[in-house]
Amino acid sequence: MTQTTLSRPRRTEHNFRRVAILFAGGPAPAANAVISAAAVSFLRNGIQVLGIKHGYSHLLEFSDDHPMAVGRDYEVIDHKMLKRTRSSQGIMIGTARANPGKHVSHPSHLDDTERAAPLQTVYDALCSLEVDALVSIGGDDTLKTANKFKMFQDRLPTGSRQIPVVHLPKTIDNDYSGIDFTFGYFTAVDTLASEIRNLLADGESTQSYFLTETMGRSAGWLAYGAGIAGEASLTISVEDITGKYLEQEQATDPETGEQKMRPVMNLPEVVNRIVATMRVREEDEGKKYGVIVMAEGLAEYLPSSYLEGIPRDDHGHINISQINLGQMFSSLVAEEYARQTGRKKKVTGVQLGYESRCARPHAFDVMLGSQLGVGAYRALVEERHNGVMVSVVGQLDLRYVPFEQLVDPDNLVTKVRYVDPNCDFHQLTRFLETYVHD
Repeated sequence: MTQTTLSRPRRTEHNFRRVAILFAGGPAPAANAVISAAAVSFLRNGIQVLGIKHGYSHLLEFSDDHPMAVGRDYEVIDHKMLKRTRSSQGIMIGTARANPGKHVSHPSHLDDTERAAPLQTVYDALCSLEVDALVSIGGDDTLKTANKFKMFQDRLPTGSRQIPVVHLPKTIDNDYSGIDFTFGYFTAVDTLASEIRNLLADGESTQSYFLTETMGRSAGWLAYGAGIAGEASLTISVEDITGKYLEQEQATDPETGEQKMRPVMNLPEVVNRIVATMRVREEDEGKKYGVIVMAEGLAEYLPSSYLEGIPRDDHGHINISQINLGQMFSSLVAEEYARQTGRKKKVTGVQLGYESRCARPHAFDVMLGSQLGVGAYRALVEERHNGVMVSVVGQLDLRYVPFEQLVDPDNLVTKVRYVDPNCDFHQLTRFLETYVHD
């Protein structure tokens, strides 16, 4: 039969009978577009789809006495379940941060039965479901887990069941290597920008300032994007902590207990830079109000005295939500402004972020997420890949990036994509905010 533009995609011969899809880590807009598009691609080609509920958490509970149960641990996804889901909010199969690879930080650890035991449990659970492939959706930590799961299987005895794994990149932080923009990023930016514009109107009405903390643990893509679209007065992220804004302190490594030097921000200099923006706006531009945007990842650069007692998750990250960066800096900034000017200024700290993670997705994020979902099918069935991340370039053209290009081979940590301070995106932020001459 001749293939035409209105023909269904060519059918590829395959031996897949059943695939599993799981979503792990924090939510992101268009999550259901990814899940739905992936599922429908498999279903329309005769492959059953299981949606694993809440990331790896239920897989890790598997044992002979606690087998995987439909409805509790996974769902059988069918066409009826996928009715009008691509633009829906939330995550239809849920999510969690359980990390089966948390004890593996070097390839040799995979040969340690105790360290690799959680990965073995995940493997046994999936084998019990007789799945032929795994579609992993999540952030950089979930990518690390997908890579470790593949490496674990590479070490299994000859003849063991192999479960190919492909990964779909997810994070509203947009700090992924191997892809230009991640699904949900633009929806999150627009949601945060709308909140910033509301705060600007409030600030102008009350002649006050708001110091907002946005999500963005490792890089400033989200903070800069929200600052640009929200017309913030100043945006500061981890990429800006250089030069006079950066110091070193001796600290104890939380994993090894060893003493080592760690980079920390020079708090007085950062606070002074914020006050400088306030004074220029007031004295040169006649604006006695504004919104300052700070990326939550700056909390990692706080001196150790500010981090005492803050717990860490399975991936070693501090619980940033317990720090309240905006509130802390608002007090410091108000005090410094009063010291420099002799006048009081109301500065209110506001945390922004959670409200953006399950916002109704924009069309672009739905399109991007849908293409990544379809890419999971095409990577596994058409291209017969294993151990790749699905990516897009140009006009949503699919690309498949091997895990080896995205993960450090020694410590198995993913490579963060920071905002280059010399790039035009970063410069756009500086052009649009209040000018301050250092």
